Formats: sequence, C-alpha cells, structure tokens
Amino acid sequence: MISVVILGAGNVASHLYKAFSYSKKVSIKQLYNRDISRIASFKNEVAITDDVSLLAEADIYIIAVSDDAISKLSEQLPFENRLVVHTSGSASAYDIDKKNRRGVFYPLQTFSKSVEIDFSEVPICLETLMRKDYLPLKALAKCISKHTKRINSDQRAALHLAAVFVNNFTNQIYRIAHEITESQGAEFDLLKPLILETARKVQRNSPYVSQTGPAKRNDKKTIKKHLKLLEDDHHKDVYNLMTASIKNTHTL
Repeated sequence: MISVVILGAGNVASHLYKAFSYSKKVSIKQLYNRDISRIASFKNEVAITDDVSLLAEADIYIIAVSDDAISKLSEQLPFENRLVVHTSGSASAYDIDKKNRRGVFYPLQTFSKSVEIDFSEVPICLETLMRKDYLPLKALAKCISKHTKRINSDQRAALHLAAVFVNNFTNQIYRIAHEITESQGAEFDLLKPLILETARKVQRNSPYVSQTGPAKRNDKKTIKKHLKLLEDDHHKDVYNLMTASIKNTHTL
C-alpha cells in the first residue's frame, strides 16, 4: 500500500483524489489546502487540514497547486528527506525546496471538476532527481494509469507546449467556429461528427498526412470566399494565420 498526501484543491488535485480513492493499492492519508473550505466536502472521507505543520506522514507528497505557488508551499513543508513531487507540465523539479527529495508526477490531460475522466487512459509523465525515487513514483502512477513514461524536463516542457496547441488553442478554434455558426443561425452540433473524426484520424495517421482543406489545395477561390464571409476582423486574422501555416507546411 502506497500512502500519499495531496496538497491542493484545484482540478488536478480533485481528479487525483478520485483516481487514488478507486485504487486498492493507494492510501490517501490527508488532503491539504490553505483555504480549508475548498476541501471541506471531503472531511467525512479523509483527514483534511489547512495547517502545513500538521501534515500526516506519507510515502509521497503530491503538490497540485499553481506553478507560482509550488516553491513557496514546498519551503513551508515541516519535514526533510521525503519524496515530494508536483504535477506541473512546465515547472521544474528544482522548484521544489531541496530539503526534500524531488520529482514530477505530470498527468498529461485537460481536467475540469465537472467532467469525469478515465484516469487509466491518462499518460502520466514521471521525473525524479534521485534514481532511487523513480521506482516508487512509477509504482504509484501504475496504480491509476496504464500509461506511464519517464521523461526529462526538456521533454516535459515540449509536451506541455504541444498540449497548449492541441487542447487550448484547438478549443479556441472551436469557440470561433461556434460564433460563426451562431451568427447565421446554423447548428454548431452539426460539426461534432467532423470534430470526432478529425480526432480519430490523427490516432491512425500523422497530422501531416491527415491535413485536408482549401489551404492545402491552395484553393484561392474558396479562401477568398471564406474571408469575405468573415465579418469579425479577429476571425479573419486567425483564418489568414492558419491558412498561411498550412500553405507553408504543404508547399513543395
């Protein structure tokens, strides 16, 4: 049985709590958050605290807070030489105070508290500064996920940046598409099968091979028509930028 303490009350912390709760191989010793009201709903399930001096003893401490808060919180931990990891995709393992053994437990997924996640399918990227800490961290990850990967800081930074493109930027494109359809009384829902097929296609082929559309074909007539239909200058800018990027990629 691996014992953990989770520090934080955001989206990642909430989903980790649920995932660990379902595992028979993990014991959640405690939840910590500086605003105890945000974890008060768990008080009948697990020990909770807003006082770092009262943290329970555990095998692994998981800091699941904003990047800016990792360093300060780790400095406040009242113990030494224990395994402390954070869940950030971009922060360094060195952001954790050096009085403890340091690592990263990065679940590569988008999390919202209201949306259920099958954690067994979430890749967990692992990094430890000391070799001896990798196996226990991997053992913890395997308790909740089928996909664990040891990566270094540069690889994790690249993955986090790429994740912004495939998730955050893509979602913004969806929002623009929603505005475009709404402006003409069309149904955005009619695009959802296309969205799903696009996601499925990239599971089978590379994004380069999967690319279609007027920009790849250099269909100037259609591109000109699209730009004429767009009334919002910001939408035009995005269309022109993406069109230029596709043309640059696929021009021989």
